[in-house]
Amino acid sequence: MRRLLNPRLIIAAIIAIIAIITYYSKTEVNPITGEKQKVSLTQEQEIVLGIQSAPHMIEQMGGEVSDPKIEAMVEQVGQKIVNSTEAGKSKYKFDFHVLADPKTVNAFALPGGQIFITMGLLNLLSTEDQLAGVLGHEIGHVVQRHSVEQMEKAQGANIGVNLACILTSICNSGIASTAINVA
Repeated sequence: MRRLLNPRLIIAAIIAIIAIITYYSKTEVNPITGEKQKVSLTQEQEIVLGIQSAPHMIEQMGGEVSDPKIEAMVEQVGQKIVNSTEAGKSKYKFDFHVLADPKTVNAFALPGGQIFITMGLLNLLSTEDQLAGVLGHEIGHVVQRHSVEQMEKAQGANIGVNLACILTSICNSGIASTAINVA
């Protein structure tokens, strides 16, 4: 006799249904932007995640600058933006870090308000307004919860890879392991 339903298909369908229900049950309205977002972390959890991740990021990028004047200037400009915008009304605790790396031209934000700028980028800026533009952009990522949204998307990608593994034998080939590590 022929089997009517493949067990792999049943398992994949159950996982897909659970994933869809979980995804749509995470809808939250961003208190700053008013945008509906699919996120599972609270703002408090984001803050903790950012604070816990900051030392690793600092170490990975060669440490922070040791010039108190540069640190104070970046902190002052950053806090001025926070205090004069809706970001100041958020729960986020904004901390500004200047990374010592003179070659990397970058600025980025971690969840919860940890903002970083490299000396490589800072050296290219000639005015405080340019610095304010960079820091304001990164503050925007925090209040719009972009890091958390990216984490949710990565989690969804991993679920997709796992479903593909269940439906095929790709998991045993090692290809899926590579795909999971990339996501």
